[in-house]
Amino acid sequence: MIEAAHNLLETVRQSVRTELAPLTPSIDREGLYPDAFMGALGRVGGYAAAIEPSDGGLGLDLSWQIAVTSLVAEECGSTAFLVWCQSTCAWYLSHTSNTALRSRYLEAVASGTLRAGTGMSNPVKHLAGIEKIRLTAYRTADGYRISGSLPWVSNAGQGHLLIVAAQVPDEGYVMLAIDADTAGLTLHPCPEFSALEGTRTLNVRFDQVNIPHSDVLAEPGQFKDFIQRIKPGFILGQTGMGLGLIKASLKTIRESNVSHSHVNVFLDDTIEELTHEHEMLNDTVRALALDAQEGHARLLPVLEARLKTSELALRATQSAMLHAGAKAYLMRHPAQRRLREAMFVAIVTPALKHLRKEIHDLQQAATHRETAITGVSA
Repeated sequence: MIEAAHNLLETVRQSVRTELAPLTPSIDREGLYPDAFMGALGRVGGYAAAIEPSDGGLGLDLSWQIAVTSLVAEECGSTAFLVWCQSTCAWYLSHTSNTALRSRYLEAVASGTLRAGTGMSNPVKHLAGIEKIRLTAYRTADGYRISGSLPWVSNAGQGHLLIVAAQVPDEGYVMLAIDADTAGLTLHPCPEFSALEGTRTLNVRFDQVNIPHSDVLAEPGQFKDFIQRIKPGFILGQTGMGLGLIKASLKTIRESNVSHSHVNVFLDDTIEELTHEHEMLNDTVRALALDAQEGHARLLPVLEARLKTSELALRATQSAMLHAGAKAYLMRHPAQRRLREAMFVAIVTPALKHLRKEIHDLQQAATHRETAITGVSA
């Protein structure tokens, strides 16, 4: 298995170098969607590391999927986010008890022949007590009728699969897979972004969209357990974006120190400090990813690792800018792009402030439980 995993990473590394790197400036400045690269990555298993062979996957685990995303992020954070979107949709599908749905979509999503966008930002924020749910599902004779809108769904487009969740009045929530060409569903462009413009992020509106039970990943009675199962993988998968940006920034710092170490030594966040923190974070994420693959990852350390990824990516990309100096401010220099991409890692759901809120809530709940048991406040 280890040999297969390393072969996967080497193949991805070569594909990034030859097929993605020439596109990166156009992705960043012109909003190019890297369609050919996304297809090529799917053909070599770039979204399928955590998926079982019986479902068209490689039978590795989530840690290797994160490693793939990280390799892509070393070159282009925007494309790494697309890799996370695609592989995370495969992650959702791999855990549904709806075997017919899994058979219909999982292999195509894992291979990249069917592109897939995850519209779970709003429900994840809603469940954390941050915002109201935007989609409502009403029961019909054979499924649900969905209305509402999602302002940001990435890796979306005609012919793509979208995975979303909606509130069912008086019942809870339902999670569904929807063909973007379904009647009543419309896609609309978003305002221009300062980064990540090549991610085909669209506003998705639902006007009484009918979804049959056969396209449901989790019914209201299953939803709580399903979210608890997939959430650690959803969150940990995003660490690949930050880890790749950090590693690329370390390379810029090393290169800058060849000629300017005599003055760079006066900057905060030395190459030795950042490298050590990156290695420690990598080890932590790898261990948590193995737990998530097996279904017993604890949420608090997962949230803490994701928070550390955001914080370290911000520090490392800023440090790379400062180490490189004025030339890093040129549009052709990757350091300024990585700084913008790291800001996205800190803003995308779960955002840095969202993570700190959930961590606080979990810690407070643990304190209250301890107090209830011992009668002594921590």
